Amino acid sequence: MKVSHRLLIITVLFVSCLLTANIVGVKMFSLGFVSLPAAVILFPLSYIIGDVLTEVYGYRIARRVIWLGFACNLIFVIFAWVGQLLPPDPLWEGQEAYESILGYTPRLLIASFLGYFAGEFANSFILAKMKIFTKGRWLWSRTIGSTIVGQGVDSAIFIVGAYFGASFFSPLIILYHWLAKTIIEAVATPATYSVVNYLKRKEGVDSYDRRTNFNPFRFWD
Repeated sequence: MKVSHRLLIITVLFVSCLLTANIVGVKMFSLGFVSLPAAVILFPLSYIIGDVLTEVYGYRIARRVIWLGFACNLIFVIFAWVGQLLPPDPLWEGQEAYESILGYTPRLLIASFLGYFAGEFANSFILAKMKIFTKGRWLWSRTIGSTIVGQGVDSAIFIVGAYFGASFFSPLIILYHWLAKTIIEAVATPATYSVVNYLKRKEGVDSYDRRTNFNPFRFWD
């Protein structure tokens, strides 16, 4: 089976966003009235790529890429953990910094994986269904509508799973995360249009998931 080089590039970008978010996500920045993780600027990009995959290639291809991202993320986390366990060289003074950046707690990992899994599949499912409903018109309504659902699910699961019970936890954190991610994707809508139109023209494909089995566990359907 021949794989399009454009699809390969998009897949690599998707996985790169996820792995990069693992690292930069530990950095918090302030907007004055709210603190957000630096990864908030990366996750919308992964959802934009997910929108492009579903809109152009269909839910089945998007499902494979989502699972590939999950697997690559898991590999990264496992070896980051193994690296942490290896005895540090006496001359190396970076163990504490390593653990601070890459020392993920089980609770944080579970929340992150569940949020990613549920959010990405919700995003792809909503977009595919809306494309049929709108008969391929109004792409902006699908990209923004699917993001509202997907990012909402992702943010709610991750924030509650990772931070519920902590002194700083507040439902407002979920709202701020969701709004920030959704606004970023809405602003990027013109770029999404350009990429989608380019790919449809070059690939000669415009998928409609009318008979697709949307079970997220049918890996190679």
